Amino acid sequence: MTNGYLFREYIGAQFTGVQFTDVPINALLSFHFILAFAIDYTPVNQKPTPTPTNGVFSPFWDTDNLSPSAVAAIKAAHPNVAVMVGIGGDSVQDIVKANFTPTSVDSWVSNAVPSLMNIINTYGLDGIDVDYERFAPNADVNTFVECIGRLLTQLKKNMPWITTSIAPFDDPTVQSYYKPLWSKYSSVIDYVNFQFYGYDDSTDVARYVQFYDQQSANYPGGKVLASFMTGNTTGRISPDLGISAAQELQRENKLLGLFIWSADGSKNSSYGFKYETQGQQIIANH
Repeated sequence: MTNGYLFREYIGAQFTGVQFTDVPINALLSFHFILAFAIDYTPVNQKPTPTPTNGVFSPFWDTDNLSPSAVAAIKAAHPNVAVMVGIGGDSVQDIVKANFTPTSVDSWVSNAVPSLMNIINTYGLDGIDVDYERFAPNADVNTFVECIGRLLTQLKKNMPWITTSIAPFDDPTVQSYYKPLWSKYSSVIDYVNFQFYGYDDSTDVARYVQFYDQQSANYPGGKVLASFMTGNTTGRISPDLGISAAQELQRENKLLGLFIWSADGSKNSSYGFKYETQGQQIIANH
């Protein structure tokens, strides 16, 4: 029986060959993998440069290792595991930056809903995480709010079991899109995967807690998850600092959950998955 607290990990964006089975999974908590990413761009093998498709999503994660059968197997082996799909992300496999580029609200939503439902059904997924980080010049704030808000509303209506989240970070442009989305559509957003690993390496535990309090105020009433990154953290918060900050948040009774970017980074590191184990131990001992 899980304790109701949540651990999440992004997986598949960096093509390190990581598999679900590489990642340690603690049975005492809810564990979400987030496939990184589905993007509304043309597949990389179709044209020299991927181009926006106005809400028609395709998988751009490591589908060879993270296939529908792999999803089914990890969920069968671990009843506490769910698997989500992240949409957007930083780039299309490092070829071009991934911009939110809708032609119009109605056309984008009418494409996005069926294409994402198809991915969710094909892979047997349990939810969606919105992680757009860049916005085309014609994509104003209201367009983003309505596109994403209506997408999540319709997905929840069609698939009431799904879990939804957004993944903002502390950049003025990014916050100018996500805070209005939260203000209008928080009722269809279950978690805020705030990218605290976007802060620089001068951050200590006290500052991290300050940042957590600030972002909780920016997303009032939201389940804001703490986070850190593994792999190359040059200039960023280290995973050791992330663990210490999570412990402090737990001491202050603020820690609702924790996520890591990413399983690929851990797979490619000298220390492997030790921070996944430590992070889950914190959550499991709530």
